[in-house]
Amino acid sequence: MIEVRKSEERGHANHGWLDSYHTFSFANYYDPRFVGFRDLLVINEDRIQASEGFGTHGHQNMEIITYIIEGALEHRDSMGTGSVIRSGDVQRMSAGTGVQHSEFNHSKEEIVHLLQIWIKPDKNGIKPSYEEKKFTSQGKRNQLGLIVSPNGEEGSLGINQNVNIFSTLLDEGKSIEYKLNAHRYAWIQVARGSITLNGTVLDQGDGASVSHEALLNLVAKKSSEVLLFDLP
Repeated sequence: MIEVRKSEERGHANHGWLDSYHTFSFANYYDPRFVGFRDLLVINEDRIQASEGFGTHGHQNMEIITYIIEGALEHRDSMGTGSVIRSGDVQRMSAGTGVQHSEFNHSKEEIVHLLQIWIKPDKNGIKPSYEEKKFTSQGKRNQLGLIVSPNGEEGSLGINQNVNIFSTLLDEGKSIEYKLNAHRYAWIQVARGSITLNGTVLDQGDGASVSHEALLNLVAKKSSEVLLFDLP
């Protein structure tokens, strides 16, 4: 079964410096039909204006993944981490017992376009940790590149949950298949472009939950960037 979450039906908050679309209930946006899917709780598509950003704020007991689509974002946190993540980079922060952090766009002209993803950890109260990595386009071109996994397999980022996240850059007309094991679920999120998922059209910003489907077939209607979440 495939259930589509259309882009234009998402929650929306425009704060001027931040334009954000919420796939699931978040902050002041609440929809009882969309309060996460399995352990996937948040997918926010954010555009941060030039010379703007999130001031220092805190999180606890959450696996937070930042996926940069365009631009560059500076990260600083109470663990002593300081870095700039760019297009193609993925960041994982395990908030655990508590962490403070800030994110800032230092460009004077360009926005930062990103997906912020929250996943429920398999246990609370762990020691906070941070990890980031650049994933080349070659490793994702017309194939599924593993970017997050429980054990950091195949050079992916580790996560404290039994979740695998893949990213792909599909050229127009290209297709890929993914076998979904029994008792597993999937979420598909289109970051850019347009695809069909088992014949169902998903455009930019659209998402879809998948259950009781053994095989997923993704075909690019035009050049596309897509994330696939394999969830318990």
